[in-house]
Amino acid sequence: MVVTRFAPSPTGFLHIGGARTALFNWLFARHHQGTFLLRIEDTDRKRSTDEAVDAILGGMRWLDLTWDGEPISQFARSGRHAEIARQLLDEGKAYRCYCTPEELAEMRDAARAAGSARLYDGRWRDRDPSEAPGGIDPVIRLKVPEGGETIIQDIIQGEVRVGHDQLDDMIMLRADGTPTYMLAVVVDDHDMGITHVIRGDDHLTNAFRQAQIYASLGWEMPIMAHMPLLHGSDGAKLSKRHGALGVEAYRDMGFLPEAVNNYLLRLGWSHGDDEIINRDQAIEWFDIKDVGKAAARFDMDRLTSLNGHYIREAGDDRLVELILPGVENELGESVGEAARQRLLNGMSGLKERAKNSLELIENALFYVRRRPLALNPKAAKILDAEGRGMIEHIRPHLAQLEDWSHEGIETAARVAAKAADAKLGAVAQPLRAALTGSNVSPGIFEVMEVLGQDETLGRLDDALAAQD
Repeated sequence: MVVTRFAPSPTGFLHIGGARTALFNWLFARHHQGTFLLRIEDTDRKRSTDEAVDAILGGMRWLDLTWDGEPISQFARSGRHAEIARQLLDEGKAYRCYCTPEELAEMRDAARAAGSARLYDGRWRDRDPSEAPGGIDPVIRLKVPEGGETIIQDIIQGEVRVGHDQLDDMIMLRADGTPTYMLAVVVDDHDMGITHVIRGDDHLTNAFRQAQIYASLGWEMPIMAHMPLLHGSDGAKLSKRHGALGVEAYRDMGFLPEAVNNYLLRLGWSHGDDEIINRDQAIEWFDIKDVGKAAARFDMDRLTSLNGHYIREAGDDRLVELILPGVENELGESVGEAARQRLLNGMSGLKERAKNSLELIENALFYVRRRPLALNPKAAKILDAEGRGMIEHIRPHLAQLEDWSHEGIETAARVAAKAADAKLGAVAQPLRAALTGSNVSPGIFEVMEVLGQDETLGRLDDALAAQD
């Protein structure tokens, strides 16, 4: 059975690149009817925070990337990690190193001057511990083979190899007894039964080091898949100016989770020319072997366009619930049931013009504002003496109208325009200004149908009562 994991460090929010890694692990597991686990790599106690853990879990839940079982804390397993280090020590596959910080600095400088990748010279590898200096707590280092090479068959990168002369005898247990990242990851992945490690290609060099621990323990190494990292639209490393933000920032900018998931899915993976891919299709089609080797480019404009599609596809009830808190925040008061119903009735027209929920909030406010409406400058200009005269002319037609439907209202407006020897637009624009407080809105006859006859006539009376 396929078992994947997402293993973020709780030192900040769930980064958009991390979200893509989580998504690919989740999809691969679900595609194979496998298990998707979540591990919080919180061994860096100085930088790990509960707030960051909450942000990561919240981001995962918002994207609906549900994990199996309870999240696993890496820090809570430090005793197990130390146990494995001592096991390797007892088996002669690791050793205690008593180098001082000064000695290590000298070694690094000498290695770099010589152009060597090995920054530690292995001086305690075969040395008798009885020679250990006093007052120094040792670290435990793994004995890496001195000859040959390690080859990894990576699903995405293909065959990759490194000579052992490029690898140090890495530290597994620090002088204070705490495990290093390299050891903890291997032990956790083994104990959790991880079959596939899907992560960014910045971890590829780690894979060769971790392979040495697997080999020393006689454990089977998971299948590796290292994805290229995301770049910005200009090809540079992804940064905040490109959109390298936390997942919650996209939520706050008005993006829908299904749009973010769909967009992240298409960054480095494709299924023919399909752009709109729903969750069921993604699970059916996704395979990690189809992820490309080239870095994908994050484009905020494309994400925004995709989000507009999902806004239009979303149910009206869902969108009303989504924007209601923002609407009430703008109004500074709760929305009554009548106003809420107007929002619901008008949503089909509103969502056609919105690319995110923030635009939806802004465009929906006129449906729920208390009378009299404030006018923007362009609407005020439209409602000059001539504009109010047109409203005064059409009001009786609307007051007498029995068929208060889009079609009935438009017919009445055309009759009124013809009686005034005017074009329909000369009637529609003053109506729009008076009923919405703006010069732009969904179709004005649709708006009037949503507002209802009483509210429409009341807003028109407000406009007629206004002074120049």
